[in-house]
Amino acid sequence: MTSALLAITLILGITLCYAGVCAVSPFGDCRRCRGMGHALKTDRKGRMKRGKDCRRCHATGKRIRTGRWLYNRWARIYRAGTDTPGGSR
Repeated sequence: MTSALLAITLILGITLCYAGVCAVSPFGDCRRCRGMGHALKTDRKGRMKRGKDCRRCHATGKRIRTGRWLYNRWARIYRAGTDTPGGSR
């Protein structure tokens, strides 16, 4: 019984910490370009140079976190369902 309670507490703690991270910092670094916004290439001499813009993040270097994306989706659906037809309450 105590190991189940410990597991539930641990999962709840991790979930609350992730929710806090999503609230404080909703954007993280792009996984593909590692936050640079573009790829790195080498020229024929071996020097690094800027490559093409990242297609996943559109050269911003940022992505929206999964938890924040889910919250935004939920909030949009909630607002659409509770809106009054006349626009005023």
